[in-house]
Amino acid sequence: MKRILLGGLAMLAAAGLSTAASAQGTIKIGVIAAYSGQFADTAAQIDNGIKLYMKQHGDTVAGKKIEIIRKDTGGPNPDVAKRLAQELVVRDKVDILAGFTLTPEALGAAGIATEAKKLLVDMNAATSIVTEKSPYIVRTSVTLAQISETAGTWAATKGGVKKVYTMVSDYGPGLDAEAGFQKAFKAAGGQVVGSVRMPVANPDFSAFVQRAKDLNPEAIFIFIPGGAQPAALGKAFAERGIDPKKIKIISTGEAVDETALKALGDLGLGRISVWHYDYNLPSKTNQAFVKAFNADFKRNPDFFAVGAYDGMHLIYEALKKTKGKTDGDSLLAAAKGMKWESPRGPISIDPKTRDIVQNVYIRRVEKVNGKLVNVVFDTVKDVKDPTHK
Repeated sequence: MKRILLGGLAMLAAAGLSTAASAQGTIKIGVIAAYSGQFADTAAQIDNGIKLYMKQHGDTVAGKKIEIIRKDTGGPNPDVAKRLAQELVVRDKVDILAGFTLTPEALGAAGIATEAKKLLVDMNAATSIVTEKSPYIVRTSVTLAQISETAGTWAATKGGVKKVYTMVSDYGPGLDAEAGFQKAFKAAGGQVVGSVRMPVANPDFSAFVQRAKDLNPEAIFIFIPGGAQPAALGKAFAERGIDPKKIKIISTGEAVDETALKALGDLGLGRISVWHYDYNLPSKTNQAFVKAFNADFKRNPDFFAVGAYDGMHLIYEALKKTKGKTDGDSLLAAAKGMKWESPRGPISIDPKTRDIVQNVYIRRVEKVNGKLVNVVFDTVKDVKDPTHK
């Protein structure tokens, strides 16, 4: 029994020494994302944001080498994310968890972050509850409530809209977008004349669009995932004779992102969207970011990339403040209240909620130099997630 006890103590001591040795020379960041499957491009853009930040700022902080260890969830699977987070903490001895393509991944890893007292940087998952699931989570992306409630208030108070119809995809983010928009729109004096929740997988939009048209609203608010759906919905609007100049079409950013506009063509003209980042933002910080991103990856950055780029900024600056200390409590204290100039504009971390505070832009699709782009015509500054108590 004595030999077993001493052996166990020796193993624990060896593990402690190995962690201490690692802490002296290397800081390990475990990145969990859907590197394969239908969300692989999202994960690729998150990874591109990480790579560009490290290229620009070096791979050493506070005298310690930064090492990235990547783990693939294959999709929105919370159980896989939990297992990978556990592996990263126990086997790979990571100091920080980061990434998270989708909300289920972040929720899966949250408990591990709490148990191990590790900082978890959410670089993309956008459901409001994420930061409430562990006191060690900090978000550098966006929440759908930030966007949809801003859209609802703007539509009723500045968009000249009193009657609206809402169309959303029938899954978590869509329901968040619907609830946020409707709540804010009604609070600002607007009337929701109808709503529909559409299947996430390959819906035929024509019947849904006809239902909206029959009610003759002044505007239609939509939330659908990126990919093939924005063009299909745009085509259905055109076939049913809905003109964005007569009935305003208002959406979150996914429905009119760069890929969607290429597919929509002139059907996108006049569409209004509410979003936190676009590669066309005219600031010098963003122009430099876009130029560097294009040089390295031969494509424009999107909101996935900027969320990860800013996530790395938060990690680097927190490590500088702690002089390389990597315990979760020290890094969390360093991250709370942090402010900086991002490619998307001025951002900060709310010290109370650990969530991002940022500008939200109101944009219209216009043709500029023969190219369809989202042109900002109004800005709502310093928007917090409205659902946190």
